[in-house]
Amino acid sequence: MKKIVLLSLSVFAAFSLSAQQPRDWAQYGRYERQNAALAGEPVEVVFMGNSITDNWIGADPDFFARNGFVDRGISGQTTAEMLARFRRDVIDLNPKAVVILAGINDIAQNNGAIKLENVFGNIVSMCELAKFNGIRVVLCSVLPCDRFSWRPEIKPAAAVAELNTMLRQYAAEHKIPYVDYHTPMAAADGSMIAEYTYDGVHPTEAGYRAWTPGSPGTAAIRPCTATRSWSRWSSRGSTRPSVRSRRGIPPRYPTNNR
Repeated sequence: MKKIVLLSLSVFAAFSLSAQQPRDWAQYGRYERQNAALAGEPVEVVFMGNSITDNWIGADPDFFARNGFVDRGISGQTTAEMLARFRRDVIDLNPKAVVILAGINDIAQNNGAIKLENVFGNIVSMCELAKFNGIRVVLCSVLPCDRFSWRPEIKPAAAVAELNTMLRQYAAEHKIPYVDYHTPMAAADGSMIAEYTYDGVHPTEAGYRAWTPGSPGTAAIRPCTATRSWSRWSSRGSTRPSVRSRRGIPPRYPTNNR
């Protein structure tokens, strides 16, 4: 009986301690060591995103390694969480360009319901912060999706298409390169073509290969990931964030969004 009581107290104490631990809501610590290792090193392109970006480096590590690209995707994240860590995982690395692929987890309501205009606003804020700090932006469409295994009650195809329209128009108005993954990867019903996905949301290895140079799908899917394209976009008109970053002064943030 004494052992049972002691065991129960131990379990209760463990749960209490766990509950008291502060939650790293935006997962600032996920890439802390990797970012520290890059201090002072030249960075060409940072890929900011969710699980689709997070899984990309695992599906095609050579693509990132041979081009010196940096993956800063975190599975499950919404645009608000990405925006919160944008300074630490993008601006502080002082890259020439950032690739932003975001929005599907907002539509899945991972952190609760959110209007599309606010999802769009978070993505625009990331674009504006990047441009203000001399970082070129490449904006990607949300991939096609018609279901979420973890939220079967949500039917996302129409919301995905609407958000992509907003992103496309913004990119055109602000002369930002826009990569349309949706059109060539979508089936007629708004789902992702079966060979490109294993769950309706995330690409298979075949899906990732279709994005990268030298694969059969490159001609069909506009290759934002083609090395020559990245070199062109990251160097064209790029102005580095001046002496502030080189002297260790924190990058400035705009006081007026317009």
